[in-house]
Amino acid sequence: MLEELDIRNLGPIREAAIAPAAGMTAITGETGAGKSMLLSAIRLVSGGAAESSRVSAGADEAWAQAIFALADDAVTSEHSGDTDDTGDADDSDSGLTGAAAAVAKAHDAGVDSEDGELFLSRTVRASGRSRAVLGGKSVPRSVLGAIAGELVTIHGQTDQLKIAAAARQREFLDRVAGDEAELAAYRKAWDALAAMDERLERLRSQESSARQQADYLRESIDRINRTDPQPGEDEELKARRERIENAADIAQGVGSALGALDASQVDVDAADGASAVELINHAVTSLRAIRVGGTFAEQADRLESINADLGDVVFALSQELGDEGSVEDLDQINGRIHELGDLTRRWGPTLADVLAWRDKAAFDLEDLDASPEKVAELESERQTLYDAALAAADVLSAARVAAAADLGARVTEELGSLAMLGASLEVRVTPRDKADDPLGPYGRDDIAFLFTPFEGSPQLPMGKSASGGELSRLMLALELVAADTRGGADQTFIFDEVDAGVGGKAAVELGKRLARLARSAQVIVVTHLAQVASWADAQFVVTKEPPDADDDDLGVVTTIAEVNGETRVHEIARMLSGSESEASLDHARELLKESAL
Repeated sequence: MLEELDIRNLGPIREAAIAPAAGMTAITGETGAGKSMLLSAIRLVSGGAAESSRVSAGADEAWAQAIFALADDAVTSEHSGDTDDTGDADDSDSGLTGAAAAVAKAHDAGVDSEDGELFLSRTVRASGRSRAVLGGKSVPRSVLGAIAGELVTIHGQTDQLKIAAAARQREFLDRVAGDEAELAAYRKAWDALAAMDERLERLRSQESSARQQADYLRESIDRINRTDPQPGEDEELKARRERIENAADIAQGVGSALGALDASQVDVDAADGASAVELINHAVTSLRAIRVGGTFAEQADRLESINADLGDVVFALSQELGDEGSVEDLDQINGRIHELGDLTRRWGPTLADVLAWRDKAAFDLEDLDASPEKVAELESERQTLYDAALAAADVLSAARVAAAADLGARVTEELGSLAMLGASLEVRVTPRDKADDPLGPYGRDDIAFLFTPFEGSPQLPMGKSASGGELSRLMLALELVAADTRGGADQTFIFDEVDAGVGGKAAVELGKRLARLARSAQVIVVTHLAQVASWADAQFVVTKEPPDADDDDLGVVTTIAEVNGETRVHEIARMLSGSESEASLDHARELLKESAL
């Protein structure tokens, strides 16, 4: 709810602060006192157009700030709009409404609530651009508009036309119908259908380029498969090539080493003297011949262990003799390395990368395959998805049709109690023609609110068939039925001109219904009727005062003050008769007493 509204240098209001009641608040005052400036302040913090002409005379800038207190459950879901690693998060489809949606949108803008409150402010300079601020952070004014749109609904002469939009009427009907489950089921089916349509469109509109890309992928995959590379194969081949190219050095080095270690492994004639194995064996024999134990036996054991290690080395080296390959092998290896190198240059840098590219290309090829068979297969899948979406749309339509009939009847009944006898509302739900592919993001229905302002009047689309006051009362009736049907609305409703053309008993009924709506939502009403203001939980009076004699340049100044007790009695009396006689004061006390019952 709107906890506080602060204003500085806006029109005739130099400085004001109001704290509306949680229930119903009445804004009263003489005509021309400046009550409209309060609505101007709300529109400013709601992202409305900024007019420098609204800045008070002599001031550099005007400023307005609205502080909204949030419900506990909205604050608890502070981070429910966070995106995951896939980046999927969209408030418009998240199902969040009211304060919870406002909190999510503020979080997306980088601002979290502070102590369960959101601060929206706007500065309008006498010369220059305006500045929108959310929680102390500058934001585009569209962000303020999106957040305030979840928290405040203004029903005034310039705001009523919003309900004329088909999308707004659909949203309102869905809220009353309580068809969240049906709408969610349809949206899931619609999203799947839309994804398939996008895939088919991509294939059809880019058929030529897709075919070229598919041919490239197909040829590339075939080329890789023909070569049949194995992970790490190129490195193994390069190692083998290096051995063949250095075969002479390897043979000479290994042979010499073996001759030195164990002459029996090579040509005896080529051996140069005794080998290491023979010399060590001779040393062991000599040590064992010593009949004194101790260190001589230990050293003999160590020499035998060394000889065993030498044996392993000799065996390993002997396996390397004659394994270098031939010149023919070298030609084959170089040819294979060249083939693999061509692959890594194109799709590398490693053979593992080549294989990974091939696997991904095979997957991409499925989407790029624009062959008639592929298109036909996708079209068949599309028909299945379309049938599922159409069935879900029919279920959603049935819920809307039932709710529309009830909504129209109940609003018409309310209008009779709001001094609009003969007025009626029809909520028409019309399925679009199937031949024109009727499905859209929100179903298959055309929804129209058709209003008849008086008996005998033609039925016209809402927003084109009533005055500002009539529309305000119609919106009040709509909001009352919605509140009775779906419970409390997590919003602040502001009504302006709702009492235009109303008086007497109808004025009492109007005040009573505003108070009824205030049981489930915060209601602020700008009114000149005492019968309406008397129902309010709080009342603020806007007063126009002449300029100070010492400061004529400031012009007329408007003040705003809350009235209580006898002060409120005097204001109600003024509203009743324009005077504060004893009779009018008694009448005011009686009216306040009756309204409090």
